Amino acid sequence: MLTTLAIAGYRSLRELIVPLGRLNVITGANGSGKSSVYRALRLLAETARGGVITSLAREGGLQSTLWAGPERFSRAMLAGESAVEGTRRKEPVSLRRGFSGDEFGYAIDLGLPLLDQATRFPLDPTIKRECIWSGPVLRPSALLVDRRGPAIHTRDDERGWQTIAQPVASFDSMMTEFSDPRTAPEMITVREQIRSWRFYDHFRTDAEAAVRLPQIGTHTPVLSNDGADLAAALQTIREIRDPAVLDAAIDDAFPGSRLDIATQDGRFEVTMQQHGLLRPLKGAELSDGTLRYLLLVAALLTPRPPALLVLNEPETSLHPDLLPALARLIARASVHSQVLVVSHAARLIAALEREDESQSIVLEKHLGATRIADADDRDLPAWKWPAR
Repeated sequence: MLTTLAIAGYRSLRELIVPLGRLNVITGANGSGKSSVYRALRLLAETARGGVITSLAREGGLQSTLWAGPERFSRAMLAGESAVEGTRRKEPVSLRRGFSGDEFGYAIDLGLPLLDQATRFPLDPTIKRECIWSGPVLRPSALLVDRRGPAIHTRDDERGWQTIAQPVASFDSMMTEFSDPRTAPEMITVREQIRSWRFYDHFRTDAEAAVRLPQIGTHTPVLSNDGADLAAALQTIREIRDPAVLDAAIDDAFPGSRLDIATQDGRFEVTMQQHGLLRPLKGAELSDGTLRYLLLVAALLTPRPPALLVLNEPETSLHPDLLPALARLIARASVHSQVLVVSHAARLIAALEREDESQSIVLEKHLGATRIADADDRDLPAWKWPAR
């Protein structure tokens, strides 16, 4: 389980250290930085899949995602006694993300390419430093894998530090370019942990959405990001997990209703028999809210729970009366996975805060920078960034 999420230099997240527990709710006013936390965590996941540079490019490139405020705030700025203005930069341009848990920690530092570097990709960021360490806090004695520029160094208990012969390109993460269980088993452990993370954002439920149409069905223990394989995912839950759990989740939200999966020529389609109707409704007839709830059921009752499950505004399109049932589903999922929910729905947040082992992180902005609202009253985790 992750205990700390750290982000620096990304959009409004000038320097944010977030404590994490088993069930986490990130909330705050519009524009407080909730979506930036979600995007930064997703970028961190893309690092282990080799897609971090491409993901940044879709956001407009590194220059568009960097913190746009001053490098430092003076006391007069913080007290409101002087205007916010830029100063001479003392540190290199940097976008840093990392996490730690009881077993391992990981951090990556992205920066700008050298001015004298001959390339036609001058806007691509370069990876300046990557580290994996043991325990919750980076210390020299805890460092296990260290990447500086193109060189990767691994620590061996018997032989000390060893340099890997294979250099890494400036735009590639060591997480995707090096895999040796003998010299760096910790890297494989951390990489597979990150690759198991799942993110669910805004499912398509419009009239043209694939989820409303029959789809070829195969065993689907993990719902796809767009939810197009919903019918197959629900049928998989029914067959290889406890079907009573699925029926209970439907009845909790829609009392007296029954979910079924119609099949024809290998194609699966969601149908729901609702109380008072003479025939079941097909996926094309279900409301956006009902369909979205079914998508969340499939994601949260997965027979293959991830290490981390992240939901971004799951309340979208849901009637407020469905939010308590959704909260119970999320709480059930947190038994098997660490869960992080980004939300601004007061009813959902209140229901989740009543669950055991849940914690709420309220974000706010001050001088354009996101911070935890009650940071002074919290016992925030220690964090140290690796130097370049």
